[in-house]
Amino acid sequence: MNADIEKRDFFRDPFSEAELTKIIKMTGKKPSEILRKRDKKYKELGLENNKKTDTQLIKLMVKHPGLILRPIIITKNKAYIGKIDAKNLK
Repeated sequence: MNADIEKRDFFRDPFSEAELTKIIKMTGKKPSEILRKRDKKYKELGLENNKKTDTQLIKLMVKHPGLILRPIIITKNKAYIGKIDAKNLK
């Protein structure tokens, strides 16, 4: 498979809320499903007993990018987050 790849360090170049919302929609998952549970902010913010709305979670992920599972791979019309088998990319 031949693909143009554009890399982005979202720690240096953070997502906007709108961007992250769009990416999450493209994954077909809920914001809570792409939280990186091993990040220390996850525990500090008490996210294991999450009572936050999707919007609140997205705001937190924008503010603390370490909470976002990595990597994020975006194809034309779909996004994949976390450990990905290359065979599943379309």
